[in-house]
Amino acid sequence: MGDDSEWMKLPTDQKCEHKIWKARLNGYEEALKLFQKIEDEKSSEWGKYLGLVKKFVTDSNAVAQLKGLEAALVFIENAHVAGKTTGEVVSGVVGKVFNQPKARAKELGSDICLMYIEIEKAEVVQDELIKGLDNKNPKIVVTCIETLRKALCEFGSKIITLKPVVKVLPKLFESREKAVRDEAKLLAVEIYRWIRDALRAPLQNINSVQLKELEEEWVKLPTAAPKQTRFLRSQQDLKAKFEQQQAAGGDEADGDDDDEAEVAQVDPYELLEAVEILSKLPKDFYEKIEAKKWQERKEALEAVETLTKNPKLENGDYGDLVRALKKVIGKDANVMLVAMAAKCLAGLAAGLRKKFGTYAGLVVPTILEKFKEKKPQVVQALQEAIDAVFLTTTLQNISEDVLSVMDNKNPSIKQQASLFLARSFRHCTPSTLPKSVLKPFCAAFLKQVNDSAPEVRDAAFEALGTAMKVVGEKAVNPFLTDVDKLKLDKIKECADKVELAGKKGGGGGGEKKEKPAAKAPPAVEAPAKQSGPPKKAPPAKAAGPPKKGKPASAPSAKSKKAPDTKEIVETELSPEVCEEKAAAVLPATCMQLLDSANWKERLASMEEFQRAVEQMDKSEMPCQALVKMLAKKPGWKETNFQVMQMKLHIVGLIAQKGSFSKTSALVVLDGLVDKIGDVKCGSKAKEALTAIGEACCLPWTAEQVVSLAFAQKNPKNQAETLNWLANAMKEFGFAGINVKAFINNVKTALAATNPAVRTSAITLLGVMYLYMGAPLRMFFEDEKPALLSQIDAEFEKMQGQSPPAPIRGTKRAAPDEEGDAAEEEVDSGAGDIMDLLPRTDISDKITSDMVSKISDKNWKIRKEGLDEVATVISEAKFIQASIGELPLALKGRLSDSNKLLVQQTLNILQQIATAMGPSLKQHVKNLGIPVVTVLGDSKPNVRAAALSTLNTWVEQTGMKEWLEGEDLSEELKKENPFLRQELLGWLAEKLPTLRTVPADLMLCVPHLYTCLEDRSGDVRKKAQDALPFFMMHLGYEKMIKAAGKLKPASKDQVVGMLEKARAVMPAKPEVPVKAAASKPASSAPAAKPASAPARNQSPSEDFSEPEPKPDTKKAKPAGPAAKKGVVGKKPPVKAGAKDEEDRSGPIFILVPNGKEQRIKEEKTLKILKWNFITPRDEYVEQLKTQMSTCLPKWLQDELFHFDFQRHVKAIGAMIEHMEPECEAVIGCLDLILKWFTLRFFDTNTSVLMKALEFLKLLFTMLSRKNYQLNDYEASSFIPYLILKVGESKDGVRKDVRAILTMLCKVYAASKVFPLLMEGTKSKNSKQRSECLEELGCLIENFGMNVCQPTPAKALKDIAVHIGDRDTTVRNAALNTVLAAYNACGDQVFKLIGNLSEKEMSMLEERIKRSAKKVPAASAKQERPQREPPANPSATFLRKPAQEEVPNKLKIMYRTYRIQARAQNAHLEQSTPSIPKEFQLDLDVFENNHTCASDIPDLVQHKLDEVLEPVMIPERKIRSVSPHFDDIHNSTASTINFVISQVASGDINTSIQALAQIDEVLRQADKAEAMSGHIDQFLIATFMQLRLIYNTHMADDRLDKKDIFKLYSCIIGNMLSLFSMESLAREASMGVLKDLMHGLITLMLDSRVEDIEDGQQLIRSVNLLVVRVLEKSDQTNILSALLVLLQDSLISTAGSPMFSELVMKCLWRMIRFLPQTINSINLDRILLDVHNFMKVFPKEKLKQLKSDVPHRTLKTLLHTLCRLTGAKILDHMSMIENRNESELEAHLRRVVKHSANLSGLKSDKSSEKGALRSDDKMIKAKVSDILSEIFKKIGSKENTKEGLTELYEYKQKYSDADLEPFLRNTSQFFQSYVERGLRMIESEREGKGRIQPSTGVIPQHSTDSYLPGSSSVPVSNNGEDMNAAAYYERLKILRKRRGLENSTPEEDRPPLSSLRPSVASSTDMLHSKLSQLKESREHFQQEQSHSHSPTRSSSPASNLDDLKKRLERIKSNRQ
Repeated sequence: MGDDSEWMKLPTDQKCEHKIWKARLNGYEEALKLFQKIEDEKSSEWGKYLGLVKKFVTDSNAVAQLKGLEAALVFIENAHVAGKTTGEVVSGVVGKVFNQPKARAKELGSDICLMYIEIEKAEVVQDELIKGLDNKNPKIVVTCIETLRKALCEFGSKIITLKPVVKVLPKLFESREKAVRDEAKLLAVEIYRWIRDALRAPLQNINSVQLKELEEEWVKLPTAAPKQTRFLRSQQDLKAKFEQQQAAGGDEADGDDDDEAEVAQVDPYELLEAVEILSKLPKDFYEKIEAKKWQERKEALEAVETLTKNPKLENGDYGDLVRALKKVIGKDANVMLVAMAAKCLAGLAAGLRKKFGTYAGLVVPTILEKFKEKKPQVVQALQEAIDAVFLTTTLQNISEDVLSVMDNKNPSIKQQASLFLARSFRHCTPSTLPKSVLKPFCAAFLKQVNDSAPEVRDAAFEALGTAMKVVGEKAVNPFLTDVDKLKLDKIKECADKVELAGKKGGGGGGEKKEKPAAKAPPAVEAPAKQSGPPKKAPPAKAAGPPKKGKPASAPSAKSKKAPDTKEIVETELSPEVCEEKAAAVLPATCMQLLDSANWKERLASMEEFQRAVEQMDKSEMPCQALVKMLAKKPGWKETNFQVMQMKLHIVGLIAQKGSFSKTSALVVLDGLVDKIGDVKCGSKAKEALTAIGEACCLPWTAEQVVSLAFAQKNPKNQAETLNWLANAMKEFGFAGINVKAFINNVKTALAATNPAVRTSAITLLGVMYLYMGAPLRMFFEDEKPALLSQIDAEFEKMQGQSPPAPIRGTKRAAPDEEGDAAEEEVDSGAGDIMDLLPRTDISDKITSDMVSKISDKNWKIRKEGLDEVATVISEAKFIQASIGELPLALKGRLSDSNKLLVQQTLNILQQIATAMGPSLKQHVKNLGIPVVTVLGDSKPNVRAAALSTLNTWVEQTGMKEWLEGEDLSEELKKENPFLRQELLGWLAEKLPTLRTVPADLMLCVPHLYTCLEDRSGDVRKKAQDALPFFMMHLGYEKMIKAAGKLKPASKDQVVGMLEKARAVMPAKPEVPVKAAASKPASSAPAAKPASAPARNQSPSEDFSEPEPKPDTKKAKPAGPAAKKGVVGKKPPVKAGAKDEEDRSGPIFILVPNGKEQRIKEEKTLKILKWNFITPRDEYVEQLKTQMSTCLPKWLQDELFHFDFQRHVKAIGAMIEHMEPECEAVIGCLDLILKWFTLRFFDTNTSVLMKALEFLKLLFTMLSRKNYQLNDYEASSFIPYLILKVGESKDGVRKDVRAILTMLCKVYAASKVFPLLMEGTKSKNSKQRSECLEELGCLIENFGMNVCQPTPAKALKDIAVHIGDRDTTVRNAALNTVLAAYNACGDQVFKLIGNLSEKEMSMLEERIKRSAKKVPAASAKQERPQREPPANPSATFLRKPAQEEVPNKLKIMYRTYRIQARAQNAHLEQSTPSIPKEFQLDLDVFENNHTCASDIPDLVQHKLDEVLEPVMIPERKIRSVSPHFDDIHNSTASTINFVISQVASGDINTSIQALAQIDEVLRQADKAEAMSGHIDQFLIATFMQLRLIYNTHMADDRLDKKDIFKLYSCIIGNMLSLFSMESLAREASMGVLKDLMHGLITLMLDSRVEDIEDGQQLIRSVNLLVVRVLEKSDQTNILSALLVLLQDSLISTAGSPMFSELVMKCLWRMIRFLPQTINSINLDRILLDVHNFMKVFPKEKLKQLKSDVPHRTLKTLLHTLCRLTGAKILDHMSMIENRNESELEAHLRRVVKHSANLSGLKSDKSSEKGALRSDDKMIKAKVSDILSEIFKKIGSKENTKEGLTELYEYKQKYSDADLEPFLRNTSQFFQSYVERGLRMIESEREGKGRIQPSTGVIPQHSTDSYLPGSSSVPVSNNGEDMNAAAYYERLKILRKRRGLENSTPEEDRPPLSSLRPSVASSTDMLHSKLSQLKESREHFQQEQSHSHSPTRSSSPASNLDDLKKRLERIKSNRQ
């Protein structure tokens, strides 16, 4: 006992370690309670237990262990530091818990493992569990497997890595323990759920019985993709989505898609173990493969074929094997062996995948050549081989090989090459098949489509069709300009048939797609990002500083695109046709004198010709005919210079003014060139040529002109032609110029004897140098030294100059061509000068002897071979990419034992790089990577030579090819210190120059970390130096995550280094100059070309253009300030005195339209959308680039510096300049806000506080300037501001709250609301509570309209937080719901949905408490009436289609606003006396929802007078007030505007708008103006109805009379509208549905009773409902009612009365079906009924509380069948699967009996006696019918309906015997039934002489209307004949006095459709529809008399009312 007392005094953590088990048990219990209490996951208390958790789970005492496990589970779930214990705890669980006999212990152990996975430790847990599978205790193995299965089932295959699990599965199936095998089987089934057939290959070798069992289990699995059901802490958004779906009843559509994508990502290849096969080759394989006997060769190949069947092969040196197989394919005479070798190659390619890419270039040419074989099995094997090889490489790498065989003489080779390309294209995407690759292929295909062999043609068509399908018609069409229509159709037909392979198999295709995606795009993507490689920049600049998407970029587009659109137009015309056309447009005298012998007459003729052309319209000008007239004799041989000058001038005019084609140009070019050297006419000739260049594009014109000039021998013409061309290039830009076409002519000119020609040629070269840079000189290196020095001197002059902006050629490029134009610019002409150099194919010179020499054993012979290679290359100068077997031979020499030969090989590789140019890329893998290996050489001079070679190669290839794949990581893996230090040093030098890198760079990181701990100090230093540059591209988060896999000791060291590297990490390099040129503010000179230097850089930046796919997942470090350093370390050095001087000027630069351009670019996805969780590098880079035009350089450097103090300074400077430069601040506001969002991710508080200070000042300034944020600015900033509202520091939170309050002044509160709602989903409880508080403030200040998307949805989401764990969140949620309660009362309980009892009681308590405080606070709460958001009713629209409506209204609103502003000034000056109805400050109206008083009113119609009752029957037609037409010519836009005001939240605004519309509707001649606007008007109306229902009626501050007045106006307008059938029929089904919904809701609104005269209002609504039913399009209204009924029955929230009223409307429609059946679209109605029956099948319908829906539907269908007969079955065309439809079966049954039924009814109507015989047929049904009727009479709700039915039944069947049904009832019931029947009989007789009711449903005098009762108050009230007689007399008197409306449409409805008081009350309510006036007093007096005083009006009281009314009218008239 003493011991107990000792340990009981110990603290909890010491008890947990006590040696006594009871003490430990007690300790665990206390710890468990403690853990449950600690709310802060980062509490220091958790740290005490870090070292104890393992002991919790490994306790030796079973009882204590159980409690310890419980405590450990709570610890892991709640402690922030729990992740640190993962390894030891899970290891303890596996070893000490999983072997326990107690199931509870195992269950807790398993839960602990799963909880660790949930807190992001899946990898560690999985490793420990897989280690547990090797345990000797089978219990542990079984539980480990079970836990793995649970983890996979709950978390899915994305969290649980399946590869290691699948690897151990076969071993588990071999276990001796049945329990292990069974559990392994369950695990295999679970894995199969996630990866499907990918599991088959790894399990193919298990026991066949087990495999069969598995197959059986797999078949049973559901086909639907499985879903993740448990989520990591970082996946809370997914969790919320999942829970939402579960709550919504498992809406799986979205989920399925996601998961299918997930399944598709599992590649079976990845799950396989690689097999090493090289060592398993037969030892004599290489001898046998060369054997003379084919059988021996076959044996060797069979051995290889068996080995290559392994689906995954280990990497190794397969060079010798590939060469051997290649030799068999190329040279073996036995075709069977060729096929076998091809299969072996295919197997190798499939097994090695990307690693086979090195050998692709070696085998592709051989396979293509072998396609000459005819045997199908050989061709098929070769096809499989080349397809498999293609998937390991890229199209670019093998393009030259394929192109070289495209013009082969053998048709089979051409055919198979084209078919191969067609198959390859299917694996491509537009980005992996750029124009630069496609262009040469298309040229080859175009030759083939004209081939004599049909199979070649077909193959070419298929290839072109596939290309068209992949990249789209627009991209391919430029290459197909010369193809005739027939062939073009064939290509399109092929394109339609193509099925792309992109979505299939994740095998090789998937691998392949990723690789080219990163490789190919430089050419295509560059223009899309405005940042083409610098080498291509000069031509772009020549083409102007193009802003993308604007015609400014057209000059570059022009050259290529204009011909496509213009040249095809004209065919050559005959001289006769030309003469006719010319005669039609030219004066007769002009035509006659054209060829006159007298020059003066010819001159006069030319003058007339010129005048005619100047006056001619472009469309009428026959250009070809006119120029042919000019060429008519004497034509261009004209001797008189004046006539000739005129001619040349006219040619220029025609080219400028007309649609001038190349056909026309060819007529005149020869003559123009002939005169270009003429002293007098030369200038006119040049002008004409320039005009033609503009019309037909310069590249084509220049080519023609130069070739014509050099076809002559006139040196003057040649010199002037070159001069003209030099000038034209400057004017037009260089884009599209075919340099090759000019080079030869320029060389001819340089060799000319005439010095003028040579000088002109050199001048032209100078201009070309401006655009092309240094590479141009390469073309002329063979010229004489003297000439070369002249050329160099000219180039020297041009050095440093920028090409001028083009001034011509812009007008023709259509805007939609610009995208292509930009691509063309990159692909063609000057785009890549290196492509233009003439290259030699040296593959023939690389003989087999030379290759064997290089591989000889004797080093001297090897050297000889290398010397020969060097000679061949130096002689060729520029070489093609195909260099035969040289790569493999040289690769062998790089590892030569003789270091001199290694160096010589490196020199040769440098030679090859310079000679081959960019095509070198395809040799990077097979020749470049081996050079990297040489960096590991022990001799420094060899390493230096290797480094030099590497740099030479990279200049040509760029870095992308080097960084792709595993090659570099494999090199870094080698433990060679020299290799590591040199390679890391090289990477540290190259990485900073790149803007993006392939994702494969990540593979180097583990080896980089190893290097950080290398034994060699040099390696460690180089690794540390490289670290910041790796981080620059990969991001801090990824680097940290990779470090997580290191051993704990290493990890700490590496993490420390990463932190240091983060501090010095540079920013990525600037976007190339071209991007800057595209900024709106920049001009041509701003974008200087870098000429030669740019060219040298280009390859490395070439690949930095592609889309940032590899980077998209980059995580940004927590403190991205570190990333925003300036490039390298240079800028800090430069920041000297000059920069200091620059700081004096303005710091915000106003760029015209800059913001609009940025918005446009973001919308078109040309730039990244500002949307991220943490900011990645590319966002920072993009912002930096965008800011470069808006801020000075020094400020930008400060803003993006990694030192936070610089940020503070920069913000200080911005605060100083904000006020004086406010306009410029607003101009770049989006960029400023984006920069501040980056600061929100900084951890430095001083920067944050300074940022918030600036933002407060900024929003104050914006509010003062009445600026409104646009959505683009808001979405880039507000979500990130909301993140900071949860900041732990109070000061920060306070500032953020202040900014949020200001925000509502510059951005609509209804738009801020959803962003705050997003904020409530945060894990941070402070953020949740603050967001909820803000939401409460918004609701309090702006009312319920602010709730988006609907109040119900918003409040449901808010109410969820009432159950939050955190107290502050709970309170905030309660306060927010309370604010909603204050705004809309008890309706809030409907809106928030179902809450638990506890939550509901909390809410009710909070509401009660607040109610006590209200009286005191009420005085404060009185605020001026607010202007709700622009479209308040938008919040209540439930369907997406309808949600667009408010936006539509807003657009109309804005359209009108612009028009109204334009008119205002004019109106003020011209008609100051006319009131300005629409002169509103519309910006305020639209955006400021806080103050209605700021909004100017529209014209104040005197509504008081309008609403007064009729007094004098003057028939005066008032004209529509001038404001309706005069303000703007466009009636439609005015109507749009007025309609938009109907939905206004301000009652007066809405009433005025309705009054204006009513003026139009009242006049027949004006009413038609509303046509086309009916739906729009009705939408605005029911939006207003919803607004009144949800907001105004709930607002106690509003005067109910105002609401009544608004209701009156709405109903009056509707009655006017629905009196005009033509307009009423325009209402669509959806709109009618919503309108009926609104009207019925209004009738059921109990609050309307409280309004004075509310009863009469409801009667008026009744009348309106009748009108709507009668006048609308009958199909639409019937359809609308069916859908409305369906919705109301589905909805449980609605009132049952709603459904009942909808059904009564349907009964009314059914009653009038005989009259309307012909105008109804039965197909649509039956489709609606079918849809209804799908939702409510017969059984479900019968289960409803009421049987009325079922009877309604039956009655509708029976009536339709009766009216149409069997034809009804032909109207089911719109129903899919009609055979499965319940409707069809029902209709068939009805049609079957229809003859009898119709006969029965017709007899009945004529003769009652005849019914008796027919009655017998339905006697069986009689008792059923009567039973139903008596049931109704017996029920409280349906008594009256039952009595009515019984009465009607007795009328039909007079001999019906009711005795059996009354016998067992009480005497009281019997007398009640008889009394009821008598009353109905007396009512019916009373109505005998009145026409049949047009009310919705017959009703009895015993009914008094109550909102919510079963009657629709649109019916007769059982009045007797006297009342009717008085009513008729009243009508006659009114007619005599002229009190009827003047238009027939306004006639009062028939008497019986109203209660007696309805007519007068409606008259009163809507007297504004009449055009007469009466005094207000009279109106009130009459109202008090005539409105029914009570809700029920008996016939007697109605009669008295009528008498009094009649007397009053008489007295008034006397």
